[in-house]
Amino acid sequence: MSEDREATPSAVQASQQVRSVIGRLRRRIRAAAGTGDLTLTQASAMGRLLDSDGQGLTTSDLAVAEGMRHQSMATTIAALTAQGLVERRRDPDDGRRMLIVLTDEGRRRAEDGRRARGEWLAAELQAKCTEAERQTVIAAMAVLERLGHD
Repeated sequence: MSEDREATPSAVQASQQVRSVIGRLRRRIRAAAGTGDLTLTQASAMGRLLDSDGQGLTTSDLAVAEGMRHQSMATTIAALTAQGLVERRRDPDDGRRMLIVLTDEGRRRAEDGRRARGEWLAAELQAKCTEAERQTVIAAMAVLERLGHD
């Protein structure tokens, strides 16, 4: 769609519904994981660290990935460090850089949370949706995935 065209009523309605549903679903999924003592940003940062396969990420890497300022991510990392969920380690390839890595407890909590969220969502989809509806969700996710890429 060209930038000078006004959004159609269906595009506006779809936008409003997607934002509303995703927000509500994120809150429900987060509640299912039992991470009540973690903020959404903290839980998300831990998930990204879990995905780094133990290699760790810099605070700047995490800030960029989360779309936030370095200083805000530094505050998030400080809170996770205080809870014993992450620690700083020197980058073995560049001793000037500090990597943020999950502690054993942080890894356990991140893995348990991810598993709980996945199990909750799968159970809800099984219980509340028909097979045809689940296939519709899969197709819709492909459409939404395109929106997330430039």
